[in-house]
Amino acid sequence: MRAANFFLFRLVLLAVVLLCTMLNNGSAQEFRFSGKRKKQGLSFLLIRNLVIIPVYVNGKGPYNFILDTGVGPMIVTDSVIAQDLSRKKLRPIKISGLGDGPEINALLSNEVSASVGKAEISYLPTAILKEDLLSLSNFVGVKISGLLGYYFFRSFIVRINYSTKRLLFSTAETRAKIKGERIPLTLINYKPYVNIDVLSPELGKLKLKVLIDNGASHALSLETLKENPFPVPANSIKANLGIGLGGPISGSLGRTSFLQIGNFSFKNVLSSYPRYNAVAIKTYLSNRNGNLGAEILTRFSVTFDYADSAVYLKANNMFKRPFEHDMSGIELYVEDVKNRFFVNRVEQGSPADEAGIKAGDEILTVNFSKAGSLTLDELSRLLKSGDGRPVYLSLNRAGELIVKMIKLKKRI
Repeated sequence: MRAANFFLFRLVLLAVVLLCTMLNNGSAQEFRFSGKRKKQGLSFLLIRNLVIIPVYVNGKGPYNFILDTGVGPMIVTDSVIAQDLSRKKLRPIKISGLGDGPEINALLSNEVSASVGKAEISYLPTAILKEDLLSLSNFVGVKISGLLGYYFFRSFIVRINYSTKRLLFSTAETRAKIKGERIPLTLINYKPYVNIDVLSPELGKLKLKVLIDNGASHALSLETLKENPFPVPANSIKANLGIGLGGPISGSLGRTSFLQIGNFSFKNVLSSYPRYNAVAIKTYLSNRNGNLGAEILTRFSVTFDYADSAVYLKANNMFKRPFEHDMSGIELYVEDVKNRFFVNRVEQGSPADEAGIKAGDEILTVNFSKAGSLTLDELSRLLKSGDGRPVYLSLNRAGELIVKMIKLKKRI
C-alpha cells in the first residue's frame, strides 16, 4: 500500500498541446443528456479516496473508470478497450508520468464515444496506453480500465458527495441550487487550480497555487517553491509516495502545521514532498506549488462548476478525522484482483523492514484471519490503526511459510 495512503495516480501529458491541433471544432466534445433531462445521480465506489464510476466506451461496458480532475483527455489503460479502439484513427504521442521512468509511447484519438449514466459524448479526446503500465487494478483491488477527467467536468456541474458515495451531475440551469462555500478556481491546461494558505515552522505563512486533484489519494503534495524544490521540513521521514505512469515516486513525508482553503482550516496535515526530478520538473508549471488531494476533499461534499470557475465545499461528517499515515512501511498490491495481497515495496527503517518483511512476500493471514477476507481499504485502515499496535502476519515467501509480528509506529 502506498505510504500513508499516498497512492498517486498522476499523469502529466507533455504532449497535451497536440490536443489543440487534433480537435475538430465541429465535433461534439461535451457530454450531453438527451431530451429534457437536466441532471442525474449515480452511486460510486470509494476506494483509497478514489471515486470509481461505470463508463461505457463505444457502446461497450460498463468499465470502471477513476473520475479524476487531474487528467485532461480520457486515459484508457485496459488492453481490451485499447484493442477495440485500434481500428480508429490514432495519433502517436509521448506521455511523461510522474516517477522515475522514461516517456511512454501512447496513442491519441478523438473518435471515441463514451457515456456516463444517461449522458453521452460522441468525440472524446482519448489517450490509449499500449499496455497497462499503471497496473491500476492491482493497486486498487477492483478492475480499473482508465481515468476520466476534464471533458466530463467541463460538461456539467459535478457534485461528489463523499459521505454518501453519490455523484450528481447537472446542466448549468441548476447552478442556483449549489450549496457550500464558493472557492474560485483557475483552469490551466485542462486542470483546476485553487489558492491555499499554509503555515510551516521553517517557512512561516505561504500563499500557494495547487492543483485541486481528486484523483490523488493523499492530502497535500508540495513540489516547488519559487521554481525550486519545495523545502522538506526537518521533521520528516523518507517514504514511498506512490506509483506514477513513469514508475515509483519516492520522496519525504512530513506535516504542514496549518492549511486553509477558503474559510476551512486544518492542522497537522500530512504532506508529501516528492523527489524534485521525479515530479516537479515534469509538471512544466513554474507557478504551481503542488496539489491538494482527496484526503482533504473527502471531508467535504465537493461541487465543481468549471463554467463558473468555481468549486464549492460543504463540510461533511468526516471533516474532523485526524490525518494518519501508514504505520507499517508496507506497500501492497493485489494480484488478479482476487484479494491475494503481495508486498510491492518496504520502506527502509520502517517496522516492516525491521521485522524482515520483503518485497514479493504474499500475505496469507492478518492477525490470524485469512487476508482474503479483507478488502484493500480494510487492510489499509488496519495498518494505520494505532501507534504501538502489534499486527501478526503469516507470509508465503517462495513456498516457505513465515510468521512475522510488526509493531505499528507513528513515524511522523
